Amino acid sequence: MTRARMPRPHEVAAARRDPRLLRALAERRLDEAWRTRGVCQSVDPETFFPAPSEPADAAVALCRTCQVQGPCLAWALDAGDSHGVWGATTPRERRAMLVAWQGGAGPDTPPPAESGPPVRDRLLSLVPLS
Repeated sequence: MTRARMPRPHEVAAARRDPRLLRALAERRLDEAWRTRGVCQSVDPETFFPAPSEPADAAVALCRTCQVQGPCLAWALDAGDSHGVWGATTPRERRAMLVAWQGGAGPDTPPPAESGPPVRDRLLSLVPLS
């Protein structure tokens, strides 16, 4: 397995404007029982965790029909989950969203000032290296 790369600044900027991330921010605390109503409840869980060489299109398409995308994505970002499809996003998309999420995402939010460990170190602790 290859090591995940850091999201580039333009990817983080795009993530800040992503409607899925904005929805997750708005719905992050509205529904604590969101898991019981997810479309994923009626589908084989392996669908949402494709092998690295397999496309995630089927899982993303299912997620797009789900009513709890926002809380699902918010949970994945809060937990730092870097595997599988959550809230109609792939792990690669979530890496950029995670940087925006931790900096108080929003389309008009300036990038966070550097304080504490670099973003790269925070992300590497969430991404398996082997």
